[in-house]
Amino acid sequence: MALTKLKEFLDSHHIKYVTISHSPAYTAQGVAAAAHVSGRELAKTVVVWIEGKLAMVVLPASARINFALLKEVIGSDNIELAHEQEFRDMFPDCDLGAMPPFGNIYGVDVYVSQRLAEHDEIAFNACTHTEIVKMSYDDFEKLVKPKVLRFSYL
Repeated sequence: MALTKLKEFLDSHHIKYVTISHSPAYTAQGVAAAAHVSGRELAKTVVVWIEGKLAMVVLPASARINFALLKEVIGSDNIELAHEQEFRDMFPDCDLGAMPPFGNIYGVDVYVSQRLAEHDEIAFNACTHTEIVKMSYDDFEKLVKPKVLRFSYL
């Protein structure tokens, strides 16, 4: 049920993608290992507050957000990590912590690490802790229109 909204969106735009089922995993690195996908190609979605508005920050599973750099490139000192209870209702079709990086579906801005943009493909949680979607990065960028920035380090 959870993946239906995302699949319908991708199918309606005639996007080629594959879904990969894996054993339950709850961390980005755990998902990468369970799905046999590189931690540099698997995107993790982190929800943050920017100027009082929720946004998605998307970066490789193997990377960490450099908040000082993120503040600098966005031009705001008012950025902080959102707590799960603050955004759980924004993504009713997703397991908590398994949101795909499609903020456009949920009315949320998306900021993507330039490290992900360097790859031909992107993989990400597909609303559950047991399935990912893998697709062309170019198709992802065309659909989501994220702001691609440098804000992470490995």
